[in-house]
Amino acid sequence: MKFWKIPALKASFEHARMLTAHYSKSFYISAKMLPASKRWATYALYGFCRYADNLIDNPRNRSKDEILHEIDFLAHEIRCAYNSGESEHPILQPFIYVAKKYGIPIEYPLDLLKGVKMDITQKRYDTFDDLYIFAYRVAGVVGLMMTHVLGTKSDEAFIYAEKLGIAMQLTNILRDIQEDKNMGRIYLPQEDLQRFGLTEKDILNEQMHPKMRKLMQFQIRRAHSYYEHANKGIHLLERDAQFAIYSSSKIYHGILRKIEARNYNPFLGRVYVPQLKKVGILLQEIIRTRLFVPNYIPAPLKLEYNLVDEKRA
Repeated sequence: MKFWKIPALKASFEHARMLTAHYSKSFYISAKMLPASKRWATYALYGFCRYADNLIDNPRNRSKDEILHEIDFLAHEIRCAYNSGESEHPILQPFIYVAKKYGIPIEYPLDLLKGVKMDITQKRYDTFDDLYIFAYRVAGVVGLMMTHVLGTKSDEAFIYAEKLGIAMQLTNILRDIQEDKNMGRIYLPQEDLQRFGLTEKDILNEQMHPKMRKLMQFQIRRAHSYYEHANKGIHLLERDAQFAIYSSSKIYHGILRKIEARNYNPFLGRVYVPQLKKVGILLQEIIRTRLFVPNYIPAPLKLEYNLVDEKRA
């Protein structure tokens, strides 16, 4: 029997599907194009990640300590579920089944929860190395878990999956500078602000001047370099799933292009890629990867310089 139709699991898998459809229409459309087993496994994975994010994105009337306790409880339940192979938690039930089926290491969901806790307890990052830890936990491990589900031709794919997760999280940070500072968070490393002669006040007061523009150019080039590195490894995924990651990379990369088109000003409201454009990219990648170009390897992006240092590359 197909695992998403197992009577004891059917309701929880359907719940995960509905969460995906509700919170990410673009991701849902992309997932629907995957083979059935990968599609339903992706719903389970997304459901868990979304639930974890919502603990802080939708704090309800709970205090900081209560939310941290809730995250710790979820981590404890994950450990128990990995040991027993099952859970009655409506979100963990399908996720644990998928994690065991596809060999997802327990460290990945636990690292994700550590990243969620960081978003509550840490509002500033001194260095890019510090920020990288956060980006790895909230996005890099998501790429790694997805790689287990989508299937690979080589274990090298996991290296590139981490880098794509980092690229996407850096893009989120650059897109949401205004929104985040209004909530008291500044993700841009303090060392980078100092390098360009800026302080937190420049961000808090939305001061868009040449120094801020140079900082944004620097940050965007850094993100570009991670996309460049990551895109080289997407062809290592099984062919029936490559389109999903190529399109995700292109869509997120498009957010950086939108910021550039605004002359690097992050204080003009959130930029986004229109839904029709997203669908067009998705269809283009389905046609290209499934019908015309086997083992496609993209040409490297043309950058002025590459900021991925050797130890991370």
